[in-house]
Amino acid sequence: MNATKSASCSPTTVSESASTISPLALRHAIRSGKHRGTTTGYASGYLQGNLAILPASHADEFLKFCVKNPKSCPLIGMSEPGSPYIPELGTDLDIRTDLPGYRVFRGTIDFESVSDLTAVWRDDLVTFVLGCSFSFEAAITRSGVPLRHMDANRNVPMYVTNIATTPAGRFHGPLVVSMRSFKPSDAIRAILYSDRYRLAHGAPVHIGDPTSIGISDLMKPDFGDEPVVNEGDIPVFWACGVTPQMAIRNVLPDLAITHEPGLMLVTDVLAEAAEFSLQTKTA
Repeated sequence: MNATKSASCSPTTVSESASTISPLALRHAIRSGKHRGTTTGYASGYLQGNLAILPASHADEFLKFCVKNPKSCPLIGMSEPGSPYIPELGTDLDIRTDLPGYRVFRGTIDFESVSDLTAVWRDDLVTFVLGCSFSFEAAITRSGVPLRHMDANRNVPMYVTNIATTPAGRFHGPLVVSMRSFKPSDAIRAILYSDRYRLAHGAPVHIGDPTSIGISDLMKPDFGDEPVVNEGDIPVFWACGVTPQMAIRNVLPDLAITHEPGLMLVTDVLAEAAEFSLQTKTA
């Protein structure tokens, strides 16, 4: 499968019980195979994370890539080489089993989709967890602003843009964005709410005409599901944690692992307090 195609996993219907499930209970449901869909709308209020796993020989360069591109790659956790655990992100959290889907790259742009990394895990792998825009969606919906993809039980649409990231060593590539459409008054509110969540990409990077950032057809995303856009809606674009997948394709180590777009790691960290709490734990 080509790395620019959409994730094949179908979203699971998001209900009120899904939004109130604890992160630990959701991770256990994922680990046991009971949940395999998108995590948007689940464990409302908790920080979700994108995943990038690389050999230790590439870790320093990728860390620099994150530092140089904090909007698309807000680093919220990093493991020791070979460890599948990042204790500051959650109790009983196992990187190998606790995401609904993974992409495994073995030196080419093609990938294998798997639901468990146990069989491919190595003692030189370093895990990077990057903040996700799903984390601010609860704040937007609490304010009364609807999110069309959630109402339609869809994964958020994501697009590869013509905006270049800042290179770091061998890592470089285009910015990937996620899109949510709103009526104009709601778009303003969504922008203001998202800006409070700097570890979840913060404020948007673009508003309006998608062609100006290289998106030729809004209805054909590179990742995720087809968007729901109502008449009069304004498309709003946020930096997306799928961006590292594009950079990894330009490096192609012998083994690299990412999440399936929209299928995230749900942490025990409250999104509203993430900047303070994560700094405190790592100080």
